[in-house]
Amino acid sequence: MRGGSLWQLGQSITRRLAQSDKKGVSRRYFASEADLKKTALYDFHVAHGGKMVPFAGWSMPIQYKDSIMDSTVNCRQNGSLFDVAHMCGLSLKGKDCVPFLETLVVADVAGLAPGTGSLTVFTNEKGGAIDDSVITKVTDEHIYLVVNAGCRDKDLAHIEEHMKAFKAKGGDVSWHIHDERSLLALQGPLAAPVLQHLTKEDLSKLYFGQFQILDINGSTCFLTRTGYTGEDGFEISVPDEHAVDLAKAILEKSEGKVRLTGLGARDSLRLEAGLCLYGNDMEQHISPVEAGLTWAIGKRRRAEGGFLGADVILQQLKDGPTIRRVGFFSSGPPARSHSEVHDESGNKIGEITSGGFSPNLKKNIAMGYVKSGQHKTGTKVKILVRGKPYEGSITKMPFVATKYYKPT
Repeated sequence: MRGGSLWQLGQSITRRLAQSDKKGVSRRYFASEADLKKTALYDFHVAHGGKMVPFAGWSMPIQYKDSIMDSTVNCRQNGSLFDVAHMCGLSLKGKDCVPFLETLVVADVAGLAPGTGSLTVFTNEKGGAIDDSVITKVTDEHIYLVVNAGCRDKDLAHIEEHMKAFKAKGGDVSWHIHDERSLLALQGPLAAPVLQHLTKEDLSKLYFGQFQILDINGSTCFLTRTGYTGEDGFEISVPDEHAVDLAKAILEKSEGKVRLTGLGARDSLRLEAGLCLYGNDMEQHISPVEAGLTWAIGKRRRAEGGFLGADVILQQLKDGPTIRRVGFFSSGPPARSHSEVHDESGNKIGEITSGGFSPNLKKNIAMGYVKSGQHKTGTKVKILVRGKPYEGSITKMPFVATKYYKPT
């Protein structure tokens, strides 16, 4: 399907790998098969027809026997099981772990109730995004967070550097990197009913963004009601030795309706949900305000600052950003990363950062950045694909309505 959406989506992921963290690309992204790390589910993927590709130094499935299109649709109709163990889970502990983390991220971590979490952004001194992360306050002295696979090395070095300085001043904080655990993402309308078969805890009492340590399929797991698809679902941190058994149990309890799903469908699902991909839609020079993540900056943090780059970000909150992340519908071939966005007079006003054909909407969707003042919903634009302009318009995101499980 070289001319079709499957090839295009596969190629877009390959390009993203090439664009992300160019330092060490040949070593980390395009290493030989022998050099690639493997998750605990590697053999399970291969046995189930997984097409394995290099991703952030890991051998990961881009798809299985069904197409990326079919997998994307099935997630929203039934459910998907993703292996996301290439991502890095870690715990911060100690009586000062919350104030320490607040020096690095924009979230009001202190304001989180135990057992709840939030998306946040690690910022640099210029207010740009080092990475985005889901953080959870397990207790006042234990924070659990997950960082992106492609950002692992720089994130851990960044955290460690600041932790050493914090501890040198008497701060009580330590960390543990959960390399002994796998991470599975169960997403879609069948996620909760299927997982409920495998635990005695009442999952109807666990809402979006909440966290619990509990027994699932006979193993102690960290369970967060979250995901990267816009659907209801869970991320399950499970000891490596129990990961395959848990994956088998989930697929069995779903009676074939929940399918193993790869990185290709995960990418189209997150794009439909209007969610950022670090390295494309967020980078070191893009602030949370420009990325449309102002809601992730806690109210107290907006008043007090206290995180890296706070002066830049608080000024943007006051004056407004010069660029804004927006969604697009477009005609012609799907827009791709770096496609230019022009106004109707032919002036460049922005650039696409992610784009593709939506399997669920059956139309082209994209996101990117345009100059402030040009960002209003309904604004007509021209999007250049291989140098040729195609009609497009700015639209609100998410493209597909989210279905997060929240209190009524």
